[in-house]
Amino acid sequence: MIKRSSTGAHELPPAESIDSDVARALAEDLGSGDVTAELVDSGAHAVAEVMCRDSAVIAGRAWFDACFHHLDPEIIIQWAVDEGQHVAADTLLCHIQGPARALVSAERTALNFLQTLSGTATQTARYVSAVAQSGTRILDTRKTLPGLRYAQKYAVRCGGGSNHRIGLFDAILIKENHIAAAGSLPAAVSAARRLHPELLLEVEVESLDELDQALDAGVDRIMLDEFSSDMLSQAVEKARGKVQLEVSGGVDLEHAATIARLGVDYISVGAITKHVHAVDLSMRIRLQPTAS
Repeated sequence: MIKRSSTGAHELPPAESIDSDVARALAEDLGSGDVTAELVDSGAHAVAEVMCRDSAVIAGRAWFDACFHHLDPEIIIQWAVDEGQHVAADTLLCHIQGPARALVSAERTALNFLQTLSGTATQTARYVSAVAQSGTRILDTRKTLPGLRYAQKYAVRCGGGSNHRIGLFDAILIKENHIAAAGSLPAAVSAARRLHPELLLEVEVESLDELDQALDAGVDRIMLDEFSSDMLSQAVEKARGKVQLEVSGGVDLEHAATIARLGVDYISVGAITKHVHAVDLSMRIRLQPTAS
């Protein structure tokens, strides 16, 4: 189940998924307790500001908030930017107010989520911009950071991209090894239709001959793996009006626009989730004066 975020613009993963991500990450960092935070007076309160030092698309506010609220639900976070918003370098992202110990203990984990998911959204936005003059959509893949599948696929949507299947359970993608194990491409497709007629059925092909077999088999989508430009052009002509085409395999920013102009429906890019360049963030804390 997917629910809509408080911004109304982006659909968040289930709340339990976010809570699980955050609990796991905090446990990894805090262990038996933050011994450095013990240097801070237990009654001290502080305020903080988070700045983004890069031009970026912001994603991951729910994970960021949950890190602080997991340690103290009374912490107040006031965001100055929206989820999915593109910000310039040196933009103030949010103000935070609460117990000083909780702020310093949650800081690194919260920033790790925000910088990683914003990095995913930012890279996705670059690919989306590269194909903006076409009808081609950018898809993610299953090449995500272990344990952060839902989070990164959410960040892809924040960057304007679309999600491929979430995992091995919600769509069928028949590849070379499946075809070999089934005996042939038609046999693999027939078995898939019989077992799971309700699911999207996609076949990866590596030649124009396999493309013809997939077209004859009546699949929902065909993935063209490592096709040359000439082969792509022929594939588009063969499939026009019959089936959706997806291009996969080492597509970089330089070639995405060229491929999109050929008229394919989708380009899937593993790099947007596996080659993550974290956004540069900083958080500065200052103590609030105590009442005399």
